[in-house]
Amino acid sequence: MNAPYIPPHFEEHDLARLHAAIVAYPFGTVVQSGPDGLVASHVPILLEPGQGDFGRLLFHFARPNPQWRLVQPETEALAIFLGPHAYVSPSWYATKVESGKVVPTWNYLAVHAYGPLEVFEDEPSLRDLVTRLTAEHERRFAERWSPSDAPDDFVSTQLRGIVGLRLPIRRLYGKWKMSQNRPPADRAGARRALADSEREADRATARIMRETE
Repeated sequence: MNAPYIPPHFEEHDLARLHAAIVAYPFGTVVQSGPDGLVASHVPILLEPGQGDFGRLLFHFARPNPQWRLVQPETEALAIFLGPHAYVSPSWYATKVESGKVVPTWNYLAVHAYGPLEVFEDEPSLRDLVTRLTAEHERRFAERWSPSDAPDDFVSTQLRGIVGLRLPIRRLYGKWKMSQNRPPADRAGARRALADSEREADRATARIMRETE
């Protein structure tokens, strides 16, 4: 059974932490295999943590997107969630001064969820999905929009243009590659440099590096 390459010091097993990453970085990539090879779509994804051993994912495709027609019972799809990531320069390592035996790398957080896809097209389920997805992403705003704010017949027309999908998670993998394989001084140097960066992604990566120390 295929699985992502994850050296032991980068592997994350804690289910709560894996779920938290999916919620924090919910714009995922859904990959399937079809008769002509692999196909992928990028979609916002909702996690239902209490469904099954690892949770369940909910999302939708535009109806014209042919990917949903590739769904086969019990054939696994892969949903990928990518968190903060950053280039790591060897110049930040103490080892560069000590021996010069250093090379660049990339630090990143990623979660891979595998499971079969289930298609649903009934309006009540689709309406529930888009209402919940919208509520999740509108909750940080003072003035929040809801599908109920739009005319009901307009929403019904929009819903006919999408197809809902469920992915019961059968396998779940997390990779927190945050320089855990480097000596403490190297790791500290990389974290400081990223924390001082002008790029938000670099600073976010530094924060996760601190959490994994």
